Amino acid sequence: MLKVHAKKLDAAKVLCLEGQIVNGETEILRSAVQLAPDDSDIILNLSNVTVVDAHGLGVLLQLREETRTRGTNFELVNVNRNLYRVFEITRLNTVFTIRSETPFVPEIPCSQRMLVAA
Repeated sequence: MLKVHAKKLDAAKVLCLEGQIVNGETEILRSAVQLAPDDSDIILNLSNVTVVDAHGLGVLLQLREETRTRGTNFELVNVNRNLYRVFEITRLNTVFTIRSETPFVPEIPCSQRMLVAA
């Protein structure tokens, strides 16, 4: 089950994801990105994501295009080594902006996060 925790940080909406971005689990992610204000950059924190399948990669690509169409940035942060390898194999590491360390996105205990949906 994919969980999405949202946090507003300056001009960006940070979505902390937990679980798997796989077929049947992506609707919550789509909804969370679509609920973001049109002028908000989207940052997906993938530090607690364990698996991304082909469907999940397609959803990430689609969300990236949607945000770019409205003129905002879409970034992936804190991608673990195994997930980064998936992005390398599919060459999507050349498509997405991926940052491994995000000093401007402080770690927020789960109790302080706003759960968008589960």
